[in-house]
Amino acid sequence: MFERRAIRNRILYRGLGVILLSLAAATAHAQADPGIRGGVPGAGQPFASGLTSGALAFFKNVGLPQFMEVEAVDDGLGPRFNLDSCAGCHAFPAVGGSSPPTNNPQVARAPIMAPGNMVPSFLNINGPIREVRFVRQSNGTPDGGVHAIFTIVGRSDNPAGCAIAQPDFSNTGNLVFRIPTPLFGDGLIESITDATIKRNLASDPFGLKRLFGISGHVNTNGNDGTVTRFGWKAQNKSLLIFAGEAYNVEMGITNENFPNEREENPKCATNGLAENHTGFDVTTATTAPDPADIVSFMGLMRFLDQPTPACGVAGRPACSGSVNNGRELFNRIGCALCHTPSLTTGLSPIAALNQVPARLFSDLAVHNMGSGLADNVTQGNAGPDEFRTAPLWGLGQRAFFLHDGRTKDLLQAILAHDSPGSEASRIIDAFETLNSSQKQDILNYLRSL
Repeated sequence: MFERRAIRNRILYRGLGVILLSLAAATAHAQADPGIRGGVPGAGQPFASGLTSGALAFFKNVGLPQFMEVEAVDDGLGPRFNLDSCAGCHAFPAVGGSSPPTNNPQVARAPIMAPGNMVPSFLNINGPIREVRFVRQSNGTPDGGVHAIFTIVGRSDNPAGCAIAQPDFSNTGNLVFRIPTPLFGDGLIESITDATIKRNLASDPFGLKRLFGISGHVNTNGNDGTVTRFGWKAQNKSLLIFAGEAYNVEMGITNENFPNEREENPKCATNGLAENHTGFDVTTATTAPDPADIVSFMGLMRFLDQPTPACGVAGRPACSGSVNNGRELFNRIGCALCHTPSLTTGLSPIAALNQVPARLFSDLAVHNMGSGLADNVTQGNAGPDEFRTAPLWGLGQRAFFLHDGRTKDLLQAILAHDSPGSEASRIIDAFETLNSSQKQDILNYLRSL
């Protein structure tokens, strides 16, 4: 028994030992985010193997064109919307990503897609794409829902008599923001079993989670209790639900998952409902139904491969000493306790998704991130200060960080994890005790992902 305790203590001390390392190796310059890495995008392509020729054709000829389509009012756009295409929000570093670093389409396209609207101050040309949530309704009761930024008023295809106004964004203290999540590898995330997620979250063989004050919990579906996993608060169960909700909330297009207009002014909501749906007009026994757009979006997301790191994997060069050291430090100071480097998918009829490693760097659970990051919005059983552990794959080519895109600086995003109540505070305390060179190694490692 004493021998086992001694072994355990040595492992604990090793895990914490990094915070006691000598400052002798410190460099003369301060650490800095190396920024978005150059070169070709490390993501945005379908799986290179494991897809049938038919699935690959669906991705290229159905999913991708539908995802990139710019919607008009006759297609269902509006009456209230945030942008007029899926690919507009999920743009960088390739289709399926997140906000581009410059030329925000919500600002650049506003004169064309929303000519009768003002661009609010929380959007700027070199800032992130954002959706807006109101914390409370005008009567003081909790809100938390998305309030679309633009209306179709002023467009040439605006229905006659439609004169709805933009929301009132003047109460800035009531506004919270979300930026688009990258979609790369989402089919793998969907294929990870509930049991794998729960088992990983409960795993703490050396007591490090308990030592660092890390707990967390899964978000769940209210009906069957299964684990939900998509969105900033892991509030969506599946890619089909995720796609249907985004189509309705972000573009105002009703669909089979969300068949009712959010804006029911009859002078504006003139299309038949649902505006997009499966075509069931099968005239012969061999005619296949025409899939709804949300099915096309689901297929695109399901077949997008996970991001490829800049180094250390097949087809990429070996990692530098700094990146390798950063990887070790990332694990030793406890970052990997929440940002789990890899989880294995379960059984799937799609070979590319069947029992393969997803290098996502997330436990897919929600954690208390403290008052500094709290948005005071509850979704499912994810509370006002809780967020899903953001997957870090593809981080090297991401322009904005945290749920609201408040910073482009990776270092500042790391430090923002430390605020009253945050489960990450002790991890950040350990990070802060590293010398400048060691911090730089971690930043270099993260930008290699």
